[in-house]
Amino acid sequence: MKTTIIDLSKPIQYNAGDPWFMRVKIKHKSHKKSHWLIRLALNLPFKLFPKNWTGWADDKIKNMGLHSTTHIDAPWHYGPEVEGKPAKTIDQIPLDWCYGDGIVIDCSHKEDFVAITVDDLKKDLDKNRITIQQGNIVLIRTDCDQLMGTPEFAEKGTGMSREATEWLIDQGVKVMGIDQWGWDLPLKYMARKAKEMNDPEFFWEAHRVGIKKEYLHMEQLTNLSALPPSGFKVCVFPLKIVGGSAAPARVVAMINP
Repeated sequence: MKTTIIDLSKPIQYNAGDPWFMRVKIKHKSHKKSHWLIRLALNLPFKLFPKNWTGWADDKIKNMGLHSTTHIDAPWHYGPEVEGKPAKTIDQIPLDWCYGDGIVIDCSHKEDFVAITVDDLKKDLDKNRITIQQGNIVLIRTDCDQLMGTPEFAEKGTGMSREATEWLIDQGVKVMGIDQWGWDLPLKYMARKAKEMNDPEFFWEAHRVGIKKEYLHMEQLTNLSALPPSGFKVCVFPLKIVGGSAAPARVVAMINP
């Protein structure tokens, strides 16, 4: 039997429901237009243009931030230093961190704006009799991927607490991910609550764990509900963008028969 491959990546396309600063714009160049450009740019006479060929298709991404779609954040995203050393940019990440045995922790029961705790993680792991091993890639399932393409995707959801993020790192996890817009609670909610509580430590608290402990996380995963709790591999190789704070990645899970 063949290995089953499950795509955990969001399609890269324009979504009107995405925040304005993250709306991907792709310009598609038709075969017909390239036919004309090839002849003009290369000075190729029409009589020498291959018969029965309309030209090549081409495309250009006009507006896509490195955090706009399914991506993995580098330590550099969280701050310029981690553990007293310069933080790694995405091209400096060891690739052996990006492939390993996967674990899904089901937190789909969490209500919007209620952070995921260490107890939430432990309860689901105990329920499935799973012990995290060093090098495991841990995926947090919230089922918020059902809101992808709508304005609610960035506005709603749960999010990892500082303590839960630190706990995963302390178990030997270098790479983790979530199927919602961001790793923390929703951005606007965090900003509002920080002002209400007058607490300078509340905003972006889970991301900021990466200032003192080196780790990476993925955001905007999808299809985690199609995975078992364990018994699969995760592959999350980012684009090699020099100096990048993150990179889009085609994240897949592989289940052997």
